[in-house]
This record gives sequence, structure tokens and C-alpha cells, in this order.
Amino acid sequence: MIPPAFQTFDPLLEASAACEVAGAAALSADGMRCLQEARLRRLLRTACRDSAWYRHHLGGREPDRELRLQDLPVARKADLMAHFDQWVTDPVLSLDHLRRFTADRTRIGQAYGGRYVVWSSSGSSGEPGIFVQDRAAMAVYDALQALRQPHPQPHRRWLDPLYATERIAFVGATGEHAASTVWLERMRRLNPFVAASVQSLSFLQPRADLMDALQRLRPTVLSTYPGVAVQLAEEAASGRLHLPLKEVRTGGENLTPAARRFVAEAFGCSVINSYGASEFFCIAFECRLGCLHLNSDWVILEPVDDRGQPVPRGQAGHTTLLTNLANHVQPLIRYDLGDRVGIQAAACGCGSPLPVITVDGRCDDSLRLGSGRSGCVSIEPLALTSLLEEAGLFDFQVIQRGPLELELRLRSRAGGPAQQAAGSLAAFLARQGAGDVRIVCTSQPPVQGGANCKTRRVVALAR
Repeated sequence: MIPPAFQTFDPLLEASAACEVAGAAALSADGMRCLQEARLRRLLRTACRDSAWYRHHLGGREPDRELRLQDLPVARKADLMAHFDQWVTDPVLSLDHLRRFTADRTRIGQAYGGRYVVWSSSGSSGEPGIFVQDRAAMAVYDALQALRQPHPQPHRRWLDPLYATERIAFVGATGEHAASTVWLERMRRLNPFVAASVQSLSFLQPRADLMDALQRLRPTVLSTYPGVAVQLAEEAASGRLHLPLKEVRTGGENLTPAARRFVAEAFGCSVINSYGASEFFCIAFECRLGCLHLNSDWVILEPVDDRGQPVPRGQAGHTTLLTNLANHVQPLIRYDLGDRVGIQAAACGCGSPLPVITVDGRCDDSLRLGSGRSGCVSIEPLALTSLLEEAGLFDFQVIQRGPLELELRLRSRAGGPAQQAAGSLAAFLARQGAGDVRIVCTSQPPVQGGANCKTRRVVALAR
């Protein structure tokens, strides 16, 4: 009988993946391409054999060397989710059952069906996704996380590789089956050192409560979203927050150079960024020079223009197609990720053989709400989107119309759910000290983003 904590952990697979990840660092460019091609062929064989959806969309073609990745159809989340039970390669996986599983907060980080790790994505494109990983995929993610993360104080990590002597604060969507939350809870169950050193804090709680919790914990490592890091850095710069931080680790949103400098100066420590998604947990890692390197031995990214054609190296695409080479239970082949990614032609000065990428993701705004009399409060956009998704809305846009007015814009009238979501939003704002903000629900198409980002879900007042 496998203990529940180890149902998603296979020591042999973990060791094998670690060896493969470590060994890839010594490969030449040709060797990396051969490794990637071999893994792609294995994935295509699995998809053709075991996924009814891919078998149909590949038109019966065999995954031989004549079948190029660029010739395969683009997969989109809405279509895949609509045919979920035909998409996955294990018939035990049922979308209805998985939805019930991810609706239960008490099961965050637990194994589904005694063997699978499950997390859900945001509904940024209109519908949340559900993503399933087996032990082999998790072994790859674990190895990439462990072996390709930079350490600003390497001598400390040699003495303390498990961060057992650090106090780590994760500030995020702690009550949801989000990828980062699920991964962290799984690690807490597996590793007593992690369980003892990591504290999860919700970014939905009032700012004063979050600051009090951080002051009590006094973390030496902070892991959070860039927007949250900036807001906490503002509190530190003003003298209201004092934390003995040695590292700030960010991911999940864009981290601009200006934001990185501000956070680093406010906390007096290094800021380390990464790029991942629900579809592939650790797409890219940051090197000592601050460049993002694609884990191209396990994930393929294709930046394409608005006609689906590849763009030149160094240019960001209109969107990006992702192929996950690690996950065979839920194949993702040329999946429309929605982020604007550019793959650079030049090698990095750090010496890594892995390509450097630039990422333009969602450009949601932080909001400053309130009047001069009552004072202003800052609201992190991810807190708003998480709250509204939890209330059952996924295709929405929040637009600030004034210091005390927000428009909750929906593509179509959602009736009761919209009013309930607006009520939840009003209650949340009141807890943050912005209880006098008026919320207006409308039925309008979203305001489009600029040329360099996805359509924003949270739009601040123009200044």
C-alpha cells in the first residue's frame, strides 16, 4: 500500500528525470535537437494510439519522420475541454469527476485516482482548463525545478540544498487548485523539511492582515507574483514592512525591469524570475545574467503570427504554440498558449546551450481605488480575477471608470451569477478598505489590449 503522500512520487522516475535534466546541459545544439525529436516522436505515437481526439485530428497519419510538427493542427483549450474524455489517454479520467475534485479545496495537492496530480488554470480565455499529470511528468517538473533554478547565494545552497534553514512565504491563490499551489502542497506532503519551512498566505486577505502575517513569519524567501511583490515592496519602501529577505522569487505574470529593480532595492535582496504555465509547469528558468532560458529538451514553443505562420528569431509572435514532451496522459501538441514569446537567435553569455526567450504575457493593471479624503488602496489584479473566477465568472473584464467606480464588463448578461460576483467583489473591496467603490455590471465586448500584450482583464483608470 503506497502512502497517500507518495502516490504521485516515484523515486526511480525522479532519479531518471534528474539524470536526464542534468545530462542535457552537456549536449550540443545538434544533440539537443535529436533528443527533442526523439521525445516528440514518442509523444506523437502515444497520442495517435491512445487519444481518440488526436487520432481523429491527425487524420490517421502515422508519426513517422515525414510528419513534421508544423504540419499538425493547432489545438485550442475550448475545443480540447469540450472533448476532454476523448482527449486524455487514460479512460479513468472523467471531466465531470475532475471538476468535482477541483471544486473541493480540501483536496488541493492530493492524488486523483491514486496516481495523478491535477490542477486548474485561470479562465482567461473564457473557460478554465483542467490539467492532469502522471508521475513521469511530475518527475520531469521536479527535476527542472530542482536543477535549473539559479541560486544567488550558491555557497548557502551547497550547505542547505533543501532550504531547511530558511523561512519561506508563498503568497498566492492558496484556496484554489492552481498549479503553483498544488505543486507546493504536494511538496509539503512529500518532504517534512518543506512542510516545516514553508508557509502559504492568501493574497485575497486584507492587506493589513497579510502584512501582519508576514511580520510574524519574518520570511527569508518570498515566493509570489510580480504584482504582489511590487505592492509589498511599496510597503517596505514606506517603512511599514520589515522582512529579512535573502531572495524574492516571482512568476505567473510579467516582471518588468523597472519592477525588478524596485523590488530588489526595497527589500535589499536578489529577485529571481521564472516562466511557467498550467500547461507546462516550468517552461523557462532565469540564469545568473537575468535571461530566461527555455527548457527546450522537454517543451517546444513555436511563436507564430496572426495567420499561424512562424515568426523570425528574435521577434515575438502574435501567440505561441506549446508542445509538452513530458505529459503523455493529456497530450498537448501545438497548443495555443496565448502568450507572446520571442526566441532569441544569439546564445547567452552564461554558457547555457538552452535558447533565450522573451515573454510578453498578460498586462493586467494594479488598481488604486479611493478618494483623497478616505485615502487610496492598491488592489493586485490577480486577486480580482481569482475572486471573480471563484464566484463563477470567467469571461469578464474589470475597468476602472473613476477613483470610486468599477465596470464589471461581460460579453453577455450573466444575470444572477453576475450580481453574485459583483457582491463578492464589493465585499472584498470593503475588506481592503475600499468599501465606497461603486460596481456597475454591463454587457459589452472587452477593451482590447495594446500590441504587446494579451487583452487585459483588469484595466486601470487612465492617468
